Amino acid sequence: MHGPRPHDLLWGLRPEHLPQEAPAWARAALGGHVPVVVRRAPAEPGWVAVGVRGAAREQRYAAWMRLTDISRLVSPQAVARAEGWHRHAQAHWPALRALSQLAPRLDAQGLAWGVTGSLGFELASGIAAAHPHSDLDLSLRAPHPLSREWARSLCRLLDGAPGRIDLQLETSQGAVALREWADEAPRVLLKAQGGPLLVSDPWQLQQVAA
Repeated sequence: MHGPRPHDLLWGLRPEHLPQEAPAWARAALGGHVPVVVRRAPAEPGWVAVGVRGAAREQRYAAWMRLTDISRLVSPQAVARAEGWHRHAQAHWPALRALSQLAPRLDAQGLAWGVTGSLGFELASGIAAAHPHSDLDLSLRAPHPLSREWARSLCRLLDGAPGRIDLQLETSQGAVALREWADEAPRVLLKAQGGPLLVSDPWQLQQVAA
């Protein structure tokens, strides 16, 4: 089993694990057994960087979690495989309609795709987090280089679905927005573990430009 990756949801962080200065809303959220989201940041050995979500959009708290405290892990890809959007009470929301339309087409291409963001959080946890106008946030594991023409064809597929869709390519070096890679700019923004970088090739970290 792989270690926690960005966007994975983890259960097991408790209010008493937070530092003393943590906000009251974060303690309350964890007291209700809310999962935390793995974030892209350095962590000491044996730890993982996570974010606690509150009920309000602005309630986000950066924390760290011991790997030994993880009781359950749900990846974005596991959320996609569960196909919970078919059972969602608000199936008419654009993001959910888009999932119903895109899922079989992404699966048919053999892509390791997953659902992230507020909708992925809600589908995985059953805790209300999305709303009728929520964007659909997707991630796609892309360990090997993908051409920009391929990225443009995937953008065309996404553009045919309802609502706004944001897909991140997860390379071995970090994450890059699909739409940015599909563009013709010589450099793209890579969300790397140590922070954002401008690169000409998101699969080759040594090509970082200042």
